[in-house]
Amino acid sequence: MRSAHYIWLLSLLLVFSCKTTEKVSQKPVDDGTITFKFVQVNDVYEIAPLSGGKYGGMARVAHVVDSIKRIEPNTYLFMAGDFLNPSLLGTLKLNGERIAGKQMIEVMNAMNFELATFGNHEFDLKEEDLQKRLDESNFYWMSANVFQQLEDGPRSFHFVRGGDSIPVPETYTLSISDADGTAIDVGIFGVTIDSNPQDYVYYADPMLEAESAMSKLKFQQSDVIVGLTHLEIEEDVALANRFPGISLIMGGHEHHNMLVPTNHAKVAKADANAKTVYIHTFQYNAKDGSLEIDSKLFPIDETIASHPSVQQVVDTWNAILDEKVKEVVANPNEVIYRADPPLDGTDSASRGVQTNLGGFIAQGMAMSFDEPTIGALVNGGSIRVDDMMGGDITSLDIFRVLPFGGQVLKVDLTGKLLREVLVYGKSKGGTGAYLQRYGFNQNRVGAWLLGDELIEDDEVYTIAFSDFLLKGYDIPFLTPENEGVIKVYEPKETEAAFDIRKAVIQLLKNQK
Repeated sequence: MRSAHYIWLLSLLLVFSCKTTEKVSQKPVDDGTITFKFVQVNDVYEIAPLSGGKYGGMARVAHVVDSIKRIEPNTYLFMAGDFLNPSLLGTLKLNGERIAGKQMIEVMNAMNFELATFGNHEFDLKEEDLQKRLDESNFYWMSANVFQQLEDGPRSFHFVRGGDSIPVPETYTLSISDADGTAIDVGIFGVTIDSNPQDYVYYADPMLEAESAMSKLKFQQSDVIVGLTHLEIEEDVALANRFPGISLIMGGHEHHNMLVPTNHAKVAKADANAKTVYIHTFQYNAKDGSLEIDSKLFPIDETIASHPSVQQVVDTWNAILDEKVKEVVANPNEVIYRADPPLDGTDSASRGVQTNLGGFIAQGMAMSFDEPTIGALVNGGSIRVDDMMGGDITSLDIFRVLPFGGQVLKVDLTGKLLREVLVYGKSKGGTGAYLQRYGFNQNRVGAWLLGDELIEDDEVYTIAFSDFLLKGYDIPFLTPENEGVIKVYEPKETEAAFDIRKAVIQLLKNQK
């Protein structure tokens, strides 16, 4: 049966998409108006549905887009950044090479994406891996403010098509026409947040580059100008307010849906992992230049069918995933825990408050050694599932939660450094540096306790840390070179600490 929202979609399309269904024997007269649709996704890390198949799934998105195109041929699909990383599949190796987003490019090619812009997580990839993904793309990439940093200075990223090297353009023009001859040029620009510094990436100021892009599009006499961005919402709003020529910003970076009005436009962001998509219906009058945009958030869930050819690509990659995960755990689909209430793996919670999932991860770390520790710390940014995980939890679910994997380290450190780490982690609420904890509390005056005891500066404590935290990325002063770090113990291969995912799986099995 069709779901209520699917029926709503079809009725919406019938209302907005057809100028006339009456057959005529001669060429229709140009009425000067044109309708077209932009479908927007952003921050998509998984190609398959989440929550046991309830939400998301790129094959379902493809089915929705295909259904719209049957009624409104001028329908185009856009990605507003963050899709190559992180994902569980992307961390695995195939034929000796890290997959590193290859699965997403193949799925997006099968979906006939029109355009993508860079998100900050695209630059998690090594330079050579990102270049491979660019070259494999059948769709265009576009950015006005990110460039490839070379020895002689920055230049545009490029991709290879038919043996030719094509620079990633700063703007993109989409020329659209309808059956009666009404034509329009839609100018699109993209800018990206500079939150992921890499040696091979040069970030120019997004506001200045947006201004340059706007000037170019106006010079080209674009009828409508749209932003395809990956910025924080405050930056998107400031951008739209600064340049009144922008009609709509299709944005990414935040993982929850929003439609924020500005002085002259709106900023739209869909939910991460394609739990929803935004369908933007444009109605443009070429005679007077008037424009109406109707933006509808559409849920992608288990009531939506899957596009067969896209599903075939997804199934191929899922088979690879199943095979690779079995190299670490014998039965990836084994139910290891019943989550009631659900485990909170949402991005906003993991980076802002102590969660039940974060507590389980940290507790699993503490218990993963032959001699357990009484405290453990892990950065909230390592939790990547962005989902409320209810019901049956499988081993594969834990791999999706922690796609980066890594070891758990046992660290002897001074109480002084430990308190500094805890204070810093608490202060970084809203970022990936926020710390999920086990064994730690604060008393009424805010002093940190380990168990029931105050942490003393001169005491030495043995704490379990994710290996990522000891690299100094999220907490700059937390490295083995810090004088407060007394000793770092590598896990034995026989200990669950050898892989953080195994540590959590082992704990949840014991809780079952």
